[in-house]
Amino acid sequence: MAADINEGSVPSYYREVHQAICSRTDERVPIGVFQRVLSRTYLSSTVQNQITEHVNSGDGFLSKVSLYKGLALIALAQQGKPPSPKLLENFIQEFPKPQLGEPKELQSLKIQPVEESPLNLSLTLAELLKKDTIKVDLIPEKKGLFLKHVEYQVTSERFTVSVYRRYNDFDVFHELLLQKYAYRVVPALPPKRVLKGVLTSMSERQFIEGRRRALGRFLNLVARHPVFSEDELVKTFLTFSGSDVQAKLRDACKKLGDEFMTCKYATQAKEYLPADVQSQFSSSRELIRNIHNSFQKLRDRAEKMAERSKENATDLLMFGKELSSLGSDESSVPILASCKSPWAALRRSVKGLSVEFSLLSERAAQQGRREEDDVVEKLNLFLDLLQSYRDLCERHEKGVLHEHQRALQKYGVMKRQMLSATVQPKEQVSVEQLESRIVQQENAIQTMELRNYFSLFCLHQESQLIFTYLPITSHILGALVDSQVLGHKEMGEVWQDLHSKLKSLFGDGNGQSPPLSPK
Repeated sequence: MAADINEGSVPSYYREVHQAICSRTDERVPIGVFQRVLSRTYLSSTVQNQITEHVNSGDGFLSKVSLYKGLALIALAQQGKPPSPKLLENFIQEFPKPQLGEPKELQSLKIQPVEESPLNLSLTLAELLKKDTIKVDLIPEKKGLFLKHVEYQVTSERFTVSVYRRYNDFDVFHELLLQKYAYRVVPALPPKRVLKGVLTSMSERQFIEGRRRALGRFLNLVARHPVFSEDELVKTFLTFSGSDVQAKLRDACKKLGDEFMTCKYATQAKEYLPADVQSQFSSSRELIRNIHNSFQKLRDRAEKMAERSKENATDLLMFGKELSSLGSDESSVPILASCKSPWAALRRSVKGLSVEFSLLSERAAQQGRREEDDVVEKLNLFLDLLQSYRDLCERHEKGVLHEHQRALQKYGVMKRQMLSATVQPKEQVSVEQLESRIVQQENAIQTMELRNYFSLFCLHQESQLIFTYLPITSHILGALVDSQVLGHKEMGEVWQDLHSKLKSLFGDGNGQSPPLSPK
């Protein structure tokens, strides 16, 4: 009888239950919904599990026939019969009706899957930062001229591997990323060579170090991007250890087109966009522009703070050296008639104070490095992302929109030519060629319209990415405060030691010391 279970061989109640608990787009019933139906039967958990085991196919769903079998087993179990498929095979009467209540009451048991729109990014900043951490170390070669043979060791925590890259490798990687993801925020690369006039304000070493830091920020932003992080191109750059990574990268890109050609949402992007997407884009762009300007000012101030700490370190070191030089002067001290100078005995003590000032200099230098590494670098990372968003907005306006307008203008010219050809008869071949060109142009315009909507789709997601990164503000402020607390504590301890040392050095014979500062 089991093989004969179908629409006509079961009571109408079975069909009503099925309609109540299946979705409008799928006649299958999720196993979770069936288990909720079972929970209304008040059968023992053992019996419920037996029934589930008999009808469960293992793919998470019950077919309509499997549901009917399940309902029949429930009804028989409620009559006190142990559930078994053989019981159905030998059943020759009409299947009994299970006691589940009115079918309408079962509708509430349906699992309503909330389909997350692909337009929305659900990642948090913590999840983005956990995707990967890339470290870029400088490995300059001994031979070669300045900036011609600089190599970098790139280490990925995610892939637990280190590879070696030249700047040209970064350049090709960046070029291919832009080709494939023209509608995404692709961070810019730092300049390859020293720009004219740059060395007037910084040394060659500083330029190389700044470029190394910028390459690290570039890779971290790329490796943490929700889309880039899953791309084979990124994995190849971070893991390929062969001799020609550039050829490997180009081969990886040849297989597929740009994101529009590969993304399953490309031709449906318009359906997911909100009706006011243009106004949302304009308001987001303006807000992000203001945020960018403010963060630039914060970065400039943080750089000055770090620079002052470094200058303070230099001044303290030079101050100590001058004390050491002063105390090292072995010139004889003349005995004055009016008083006896204690300088001969004190200058050795003055020389010893240079140790504390050297330690103060070291602490100040550490403070400057912390401010640079923990505060300025985080600000620069976010600024790189903000700048890449502004670049993306310009690409959208000057690229996709501009090309769309040009295509429409060209199409208009063709239509006028076609109209002229119908009014003034020309050769048939010429008219057919014009018709063919018009069809081709219509297809091109349709593709450009789809690309325009997909570009807006991506822009909407990238705007969300910027706002997802905004809580990094708390990381920056926390790093600034922690740096200042630690720096002042370390400096304060050395100053306190110096204060105690001065009291013992310059006190009189009775243990009294003159005030160390005027009252």
